[in-house]
Amino acid sequence: QVQFVESGGGLEQPGGSLRLSCAASGSILSTHTTGWYRQAPGKQRDLVAKIDRGDITYVADSVKGRFTISRDNAKDTVNLQMNNLKPEDTAVYYCNFFPAISGYWGQGTQVTVSS
Repeated sequence: QVQFVESGGGLEQPGGSLRLSCAASGSILSTHTTGWYRQAPGKQRDLVAKIDRGDITYVADSVKGRFTISRDNAKDTVNLQMNNLKPEDTAVYYCNFFPAISGYWGQGTQVTVSS
């Protein structure tokens, strides 16, 4: 069983920035493809970005040019730098492996973009 812990969310104004961090029990993120997902109220959970074992990244078109995913091997975390935030980025953000394993979802971290 793996426990994912997300942090770094909060309330930010449009155009602002936030940095999310994902940690997991067992120090295993460096050996797995890990993704950041988000779920807005009333919508399905979607993949936002992912990074594989070779640090090859994918970023969804909706956030391309604004969000960057990276890995910190020293801390065994996967981070999501979010710049130029928009109200439509408001959601609960989760991390999980890619493909996601249903039993591994954590509590997520709320990101709210509002003036």
